[in-house]
Amino acid sequence: MDMAFAGELALNGALVGLFYALVGLGIVLIYKASGVANLSQGALAMVGGYVAWALATDAGLPAWLAIPLVLVVMFGLGVVLERVVLRRMAGEAPIMIIMVTLGIEIMLRGVVPGIWGADVKRLDLGIGQDPIFLGPMLINTAYLVGGVVSLVLIGLSVLFFGTLHGIVLRAVSDDQIAAWSVGIRVEHAIALAWGISGVTAASAGILWGSVQGVDWTLSLFLVKGLAVAILGGLDSVPGLLVAGLLVGIAESLVAGLLDPVVGGGTRDIVAAVIILLTVLIRPYGLFGRIHIERV
Repeated sequence: MDMAFAGELALNGALVGLFYALVGLGIVLIYKASGVANLSQGALAMVGGYVAWALATDAGLPAWLAIPLVLVVMFGLGVVLERVVLRRMAGEAPIMIIMVTLGIEIMLRGVVPGIWGADVKRLDLGIGQDPIFLGPMLINTAYLVGGVVSLVLIGLSVLFFGTLHGIVLRAVSDDQIAAWSVGIRVEHAIALAWGISGVTAASAGILWGSVQGVDWTLSLFLVKGLAVAILGGLDSVPGLLVAGLLVGIAESLVAGLLDPVVGGGTRDIVAAVIILLTVLIRPYGLFGRIHIERV
């Protein structure tokens, strides 16, 4: 095996894995706040990409103005979804709430491309296309920029849990009834988690959309984000980072080494295999609390 080629695959895969971790972050935040896995995270990433394209292309806004506007819009969308749809499900079985989030995912996948078109749209954020050389290895510049931005956002989320709102979110996660009993407005904490989840999903959608273009396939980020969230442990943000790197590296190595042999298509299998093996062998993931069970 060419070690330089393998190192190049691993390094670029690790950077892409940070994108996946950003999607998984929204899943973890909502799980920590409400105990429910959010299956609409992929569609939220897709919506973020479409809105960014619309603001940058249709409205002609520069990227430095369009991106913050997208994040504000997506925070609002997350809050609205929680307030209008999810809050009505309070008291229902978790599996019913999970099915509702899946319904949101499917609905957005149909509605948003229907509004703006299903063809691939170019989203130019001004990121250079020339690769960076690290010895004999080529690093994709877009991957590098996106990976660094993802890492910063994940680091900010870790710091967030040390703030007052973050402590409230942790309290709600540990015991909603106890949190209610001491005057914490649990529904506001869950709405905040949904708002932040919309921001993290949109960030991933914008970054990945600038690499491959914007279309409905951005919603497939859901599978990658789920793989990362489940492997890291549904309630562990640091675990999310480790799992993102592992999933990205595994996916890149498998695709780079096996695709020429079998004719392609192995990249999308890796995340599914990771989800299956993790649920079967270690359902609470690498860093999750052991009380997490199979549903």
